[in-house]
Amino acid sequence: MTHVSIPRPIPVRPHRKRIALSALAGAVVLAGCAYNDTLGRNQLVIMDDSALIQASQSAWNQALQTQKVSNDRAMNERVRRVGDRLVQAAGLQNRNWTYAVFDDATPNAFVLPSGHMGVTTGLLRLVRNDDQLATVIGHEIAHVVGRHAAERSSTSSLTQLALGAIQSGAGDYAQAVGGLGGIGAQLGILLPFSRKHELEADRLGVDYMVRAGYRASESIALWQLMAAAQNRAGQPEFASTHPSDQTRIAALEAYIAERGY
Repeated sequence: MTHVSIPRPIPVRPHRKRIALSALAGAVVLAGCAYNDTLGRNQLVIMDDSALIQASQSAWNQALQTQKVSNDRAMNERVRRVGDRLVQAAGLQNRNWTYAVFDDATPNAFVLPSGHMGVTTGLLRLVRNDDQLATVIGHEIAHVVGRHAAERSSTSSLTQLALGAIQSGAGDYAQAVGGLGGIGAQLGILLPFSRKHELEADRLGVDYMVRAGYRASESIALWQLMAAAQNRAGQPEFASTHPSDQTRIAALEAYIAERGY
């Protein structure tokens, strides 16, 4: 009887696992990275558009079920009128848009990739003219055109993959590394990236305002008004998902001057 020697399985060492996961992450990055003409930069998007639209539709349905919808005819007509002009200016008229006014005192608005737009009664009561309302709606539409939601989701997924690779080789220190790594990733990658999105949306939103016939100067007035209304407690900018009011206003002033609006 011939003796057959069965080779022992080769253990996967932590550093090899990290290398494998890093290689996987790198392959995903290369596959999902493309140039975005609207933003003028490379953009990493690995999230499927159909999945994003489906998630947006679910979010809209949930908002309708959990939030009080206002039947104020004048408010709803105002949102539709301003929204339609900005949708045309942004080149998104190929979608079937649905609008709603939510009875909420907090000044807010959102635009979903699925073609849904929501504005609160608080925002409609705060703004002093349609130009200021167009500032907020244009900003939110810019997030859709810039594919910011898909990019942020993709960045978050890859960050978690990278942290998993590091944590898998940390041995007894895995939990500590995971905690510190999560904080570092949040402050060093995710939040600044979100601030970058916000400033991009400010600029694109102003472009859409002007194309739709609204005054760019009112975007400055709007953010000044929002800053006064919110009266924030002074959270440091490095730990915020949004740029400070001063940063935002200064960037907008520079952009409007550069564009000659």
